[in-house]
Amino acid sequence: MNKTLPTLAGALFAALLLFAITTNLHAQRPGGVGVGVQLGDPSGLSLNLPTGGRASVDLLAAWDLDHFFFINGHALFMQPLGSAPNFGLFYGPGIFIGVRDRDNRRWEFNDQVYVGASGTIGLNYFIDQFEIYLRATIRLQLIDRTDANAGGGLGLRYYF
Repeated sequence: MNKTLPTLAGALFAALLLFAITTNLHAQRPGGVGVGVQLGDPSGLSLNLPTGGRASVDLLAAWDLDHFFFINGHALFMQPLGSAPNFGLFYGPGIFIGVRDRDNRRWEFNDQVYVGASGTIGLNYFIDQFEIYLRATIRLQLIDRTDANAGGGLGLRYYF
């Protein structure tokens, strides 16, 4: 593995966190809870929860029915782009945990657990109570081993 990739991912995550803390932005999303799906890497169910503060909580759960479960959570900050209030930029720091079954033996704990920090950035567009988004996420795995990778996807959420 290239040793500069984890360093670059860590620096990008730190810059994103600093930008999120020092910028006074207001969310543009509709009120209420957003529920939807994301297709990409990983694909899964998406949930966006209001917090009453500047950020919302964004959760993504993905699995492959028998061998893998993954959950990624971010503090999500949103900012309108230009004069179009329905089109915006979102970003935020987060964490993830993943569990992979190594050999399908149900009576023996032989799972790999992955834990680490992540950062996401993307574009979104709101049509009434619907949000369409495109995101990129970098992940810095810290537990089980040190590794870095990227993912992202195209998503759709409905806000209640």
